[in-house]
Amino acid sequence: MADDFENHCWKDVVPPDVLDIYSHYIRRTFVGPSPALLAIDLYELAYQGGAKPVSQLHKTYPSTCGENAHAAIEPTKRLFAAARRAGIPIFYTTQDTRPDSLPSRVAATRRQRAQYDPDLFIIKAEFKPQPGDVVITKQRASAFYGTPLLAHLTQLGVQSLIVCGESTSGCVRASAVDAYSSGFHVTLVEECCFDRSMLSHKVNLFDLHHKYTDVMRTDDVVGHLEGLSVKKAS
Repeated sequence: MADDFENHCWKDVVPPDVLDIYSHYIRRTFVGPSPALLAIDLYELAYQGGAKPVSQLHKTYPSTCGENAHAAIEPTKRLFAAARRAGIPIFYTTQDTRPDSLPSRVAATRRQRAQYDPDLFIIKAEFKPQPGDVVITKQRASAFYGTPLLAHLTQLGVQSLIVCGESTSGCVRASAVDAYSSGFHVTLVEECCFDRSMLSHKVNLFDLHHKYTDVMRTDDVVGHLEGLSVKKAS
């Protein structure tokens, strides 16, 4: 079990002595009961500049995740397709771009402020929301802070969340911690989360996996959802 528990993308950055320190967290990982899919900030802004290294893009596109974002497109499409076949609720988040709803001192992070075209916060076409999906607009990093997300999940009887999106170290992390703190079982889909920095991505997945969430591979999560779709059809 220990080998499986640590068999993830952080293996090349987390040294053996640190793995030993965190060995007390080793457990069976799983997708929880009555799940919903929560897609964090899959908007056009994160994909600006194309599938190139972020180091080549950030001066022109400071919010892009470049090739890291584009590498996550195909596994995330698989995840969405499986979630739709299973008939589980699907939630998206994006930034609230309404001028009158944004207090002047509120920002999701400490990054230097910049003005962006509101169209850049439209969900990328590959993951376009469908009828019945819910799009949550937010002002802070967490999908839960100051939003109706918790009320939606409670009314639907959701007990666990499958989370994908960006950035792993920012909005994904904040949302995952708040979800855990609200009593949900949280699964992060490794290949469907991304960040500007691979180091930040890997270290935050490592930390979240041990403390608050179950990090699982796309194949395993999709396999679980396929099982739900079979039960639904029978």
